[in-house]
Amino acid sequence: MGTELAGLIRADLAALNNDASRLNVMAPSVDAGHPALGDGNGNFSFAQSMKNALASVDQDQQVANQKMEAVDSGKSDDLVGAMLSSQQANLSFSMLMQVRNKVMGAVDELLKLPV
Repeated sequence: MGTELAGLIRADLAALNNDASRLNVMAPSVDAGHPALGDGNGNFSFAQSMKNALASVDQDQQVANQKMEAVDSGKSDDLVGAMLSSQQANLSFSMLMQVRNKVMGAVDELLKLPV
């Protein structure tokens, strides 16, 4: 049952990744051999992939903040670029929250399983 649940989580992550790709959002691949998701030895590490996703979302937010501050202070007149960066950061955060909600739902299901 645990391996089936892990497969479902990977399928949900793959679906979210495909949605993000269609929106042209940079998202890590759900390939188990991908170095960003593993420990460098080809082993899948969910904790490391979540850390990488958090770092990516944080980086998107920082870039958006820098662009918005530049527009606000008059250093830049690229309002469209700042708004696009802001929307990308918002979408990245929303995707991260969807993954978090799916994981929490899966953990709740695991806790309900009889021992």
